[in-house]
Amino acid sequence: MAQQDAIKIGVATATIVGMNAMIGSGIFSAPETIARNVGPAGILAYGFVVVAVWFMALSLARLAKLVPEEGSFYAYAKQWGGHTVGLIASGSYLIGLIIAMGLLCQMAGLYLHALVPSMGTETLGTITLVSLVGLNMIGVVLSEIGQHILIVCTVFPIVATIIICLMNGSVDNLTPFAPFGMSNVIRATRVVIFGFFGFESAASLFNVVANPERNVPRALTYSIIIVGILYTLFIGSLIFATPMAYFATGMQLPDILSMRFPGQTWFVMAIRLSVLSAILGTIHSMIWGSSMLLVALADKAFSRTKLNPKLSVVIVGAGIFSTYALLKNMNLFFMLTAAFIIVAFLLSMISLLFIKEEWKSGQNIKTVIGMATALAILYFALEGLVEELTSAI
Repeated sequence: MAQQDAIKIGVATATIVGMNAMIGSGIFSAPETIARNVGPAGILAYGFVVVAVWFMALSLARLAKLVPEEGSFYAYAKQWGGHTVGLIASGSYLIGLIIAMGLLCQMAGLYLHALVPSMGTETLGTITLVSLVGLNMIGVVLSEIGQHILIVCTVFPIVATIIICLMNGSVDNLTPFAPFGMSNVIRATRVVIFGFFGFESAASLFNVVANPERNVPRALTYSIIIVGILYTLFIGSLIFATPMAYFATGMQLPDILSMRFPGQTWFVMAIRLSVLSAILGTIHSMIWGSSMLLVALADKAFSRTKLNPKLSVVIVGAGIFSTYALLKNMNLFFMLTAAFIIVAFLLSMISLLFIKEEWKSGQNIKTVIGMATALAILYFALEGLVEELTSAI
């Protein structure tokens, strides 16, 4: 027992794990979309998503406690829907991750093109994907030190941007506050949620956290609030310091900052390199995580046949390339990712509704709120998806 207690982590470490899982390169792809489609009122969308993510996280934490099995979404959804629903939930989550990585590969190509203008963005994005798939196939994974470097590289541009923008902001940039109407604030949640995916990783820490019933919900709350504040300040400070016309150009974040702060060349270059580092690190880690999820999913679906881990990496890489090559509209990436991953959350949370003790204890009040907010995000994601597909026809 003493040895088992010794390896338990506390609430502080669990909070950091949750923050590491959430803070990724996704936040850098959202500002232009939020500003163009919502305006300054986009910061309100972050408040809604923080609440939604918190209730969903608490529900997943309850599932991790009540269903301490490997397979997460498969195990959770199987409790009420059986094998088939379990596979749908797990498969939906995997597809969502693959689509998200397609977007990150496109971003990698764009950021690399600024450094290597002699090569096309699609070529650079493809080279990035092939290289990272190759590294995963030969077993190269980010070390603990590498993970720490990655989180520093991700947090640095966020904090640096907040400081510089707040020092050079103008209230005039905040008006009109909602030029596209308040309805677009809620619709923006389908984009905002992209930056919070990963919170579900912290919900499965029951086996390694000391006093998990108390500390896992606390760690989830702390990590979501901290990340929510960081994201809100990031988006808010950008809008506070930058006229809306800059965002209408469709340029990358570093280019927008370069226009706004023409004398801060070092700052813009540091932002570009840090964002690129975060993108590459996120893709690399997600390829590994997704390939392991595919191995587990294949084991559930075809118990007699074991999927080779290296082949799994290739399959995931092929899936990423498909989304990267076929989807050119950034909004489609946001909405498809949100739709598939939210479906996995919902199919999992439904299991709590079939547990009598959860109703008696009042825990399912949080579950119902979590499901309601998840359904709202799913609705707007599907609505946007239909609009994009209809306009393309």
